[in-house]
Amino acid sequence: MTLFAGVDAGGTTTRAAVHAADGTRLGHGTAGPGNPAAHGPAAARLAIGQALRRALDGLDPSLVAASVAGVAGGDDAFAATLGRTWAECGIAAPPRMVGDVEIAYAAGTAAPSGTLLLAGTGAAAARFSGRTVTAVADGLGWLLGDEGGGFWIGRAGVRATVRALDRPGDPSDHVRDRPQGRVGRAVGAGLPYGPLVDLVGAHFGATGEPRRRADRIVRLAQADRMLVAAAAPLVSRAAAEGDECAAGIVAEAARRLTATADRLSGDGPLVLAGGVLTADGPVRAAVLARLAGRRVTTARDATAGACWLAALDRLGDQAAHERFTALPPPR
Repeated sequence: MTLFAGVDAGGTTTRAAVHAADGTRLGHGTAGPGNPAAHGPAAARLAIGQALRRALDGLDPSLVAASVAGVAGGDDAFAATLGRTWAECGIAAPPRMVGDVEIAYAAGTAAPSGTLLLAGTGAAAARFSGRTVTAVADGLGWLLGDEGGGFWIGRAGVRATVRALDRPGDPSDHVRDRPQGRVGRAVGAGLPYGPLVDLVGAHFGATGEPRRRADRIVRLAQADRMLVAAAAPLVSRAAAEGDECAAGIVAEAARRLTATADRLSGDGPLVLAGGVLTADGPVRAAVLARLAGRRVTTARDATAGACWLAALDRLGDQAAHERFTALPPPR
C-alpha cells in the first residue's frame, strides 16, 4: 500500500491527514496552532508533529511515499526542521513545504489556473498559473493586514464593544436603542446594549459596571490576541440576531475580502477557502452576493488538498482529485 500525508498548519489549528493512493482517507489528526511566524518555530513544530502522529495512528509510516505540508508563516529554515519531525514520525522522505494558500486552492479545484480567496484567522488572495502562485494580495498578517479575515472581524467586534461600554449614554452606532429584537440590560442613560456587546462581554467574562467590563476586555485582549480572533464567530452570530453594528462589520469584511480578490482577477475558478468563507453564515453570504455571476467554488478540507498535491507529485494525473477532496472541512 502506498500512502500520502498532508498537513494544514494554521494560526489557530493544525490538521494532518493520510490518504491511500485511491484517495481514501485512512487517518486524521489535529493539534494546536502551527504557524511558526505567529507562535514560534518550536511550538509550531511540536503541534505539527502531534497532528501528524495522530493521523498516522495504526498506520505504517514507512509506507508514506510523499508528503506536502501547507504552513502559514513558514520559511526555508522551518522546512528543514520539518524534515526532522518527519523522520521522528518514521517517514523517510521530508515533506514538500508550501504555503497555506497552495493547499487551500488544491482543496477547491483541480484547475491549474485560477484565483484563491482565503479568509481564516488571516486573509489573502492568490493567483495561480500551472498550480504555481504568480501573485499574492494582502496576507500581511494580523497587525498590518489580513483585511476581512477572522482576526480583523474579531477585532472590529471587540473594538465596537469596548467603545460602547466606554460611552454607555452615547446613542452612537455602537449601541442599539430599537425596541424590536433581543437587547441586553439597560445602562447609563437607559440605552440597551445589543447582542454584540452581550456576546463579546460574555466571551471575555466581563461583568459589572460598563467601565469595569471594558477594562477587563482590554486587558485580556492585549494579553492574548487569539481571544480577539475567537470573537469573529460572535460578530456573525450577533449580525444574525439583528445587531446593526455587527451587520456593518460583516458588510465591511465582505467588501474588503472581495476587493482583495478583485486585485487578482483572471481566468479560471475563484476558490473560497478558510473557516470564515467555507462556513455558512453572514460573511460567506455577503461575499457570495458580491461575487454573483462569477465562477465560484468552495474549498474542502485543506489537508486533503495537501495529500492530493503529494499524490500528484508521485502519481501525476492518476491522482483523482474528487476522491481525495470528497470530505468537507472539519468543524
